[in-house]
Amino acid sequence: MQPSGRTSSWAFFPSGNDFAAALGLPDGPLESAEAILLGAPRFVDLVRVSTSEGRKRLCAGGGGIGLDARAMHYSSGRYRHLPGRWRYIASALRALVGFVPLDLRVDFPGSDLISHEAKVLLAAVLNSPTYGAGVRLAPQATIDDGLLHVVLIEDIGMFEILRLLPRLIGSGELRTFRVKRWQANKVRLTTRNPTLFHGDGEILGSTPVEIEVVPRAVQVLAPAPR
Repeated sequence: MQPSGRTSSWAFFPSGNDFAAALGLPDGPLESAEAILLGAPRFVDLVRVSTSEGRKRLCAGGGGIGLDARAMHYSSGRYRHLPGRWRYIASALRALVGFVPLDLRVDFPGSDLISHEAKVLLAAVLNSPTYGAGVRLAPQATIDDGLLHVVLIEDIGMFEILRLLPRLIGSGELRTFRVKRWQANKVRLTTRNPTLFHGDGEILGSTPVEIEVVPRAVQVLAPAPR
């Protein structure tokens, strides 16, 4: 992967492989190596995050605030040995204990999109269609569409979360009217209290954060898009 030099820092999700999946790479390391060797160059987008501390970072698949950022503590600790999506779901359920939904405002600078305010479990700004090892939060996203896919999961309560779990575990789909989605080039997340934002599983800073897409930021070797 060759960065274009537009900014300085990188973060990559260590275990979910969602970005690799978005590139069309198979699960096995040998199969992935063969796919890369036989692949063709293509440009893909990245995500630039500016935090309240004045830091600017790049990430590949995206990031977010809320329950998922809190769950990172468990996914890299107590549940680190669980495979793929099970690690993400177990960590999220553990993080739910004592979690207070966030008061969030979402703005879309430079766009005609209307700002939105809500109490949320999490807010994700994604470049890839899946999140947390295959959870399909942004099924319409592609890594070269020049857009951010903004996803909010509003406060749905423990009973509704438990009702959704079988489908989430089986297919990665999250079907509820309490999921809100937008597509934009830039988004700003503001919370009532400073809240940590992660990019690709790494804490980057706190809110308010401004996130923008960097189109065609890097060139990679990967299977041709289908």
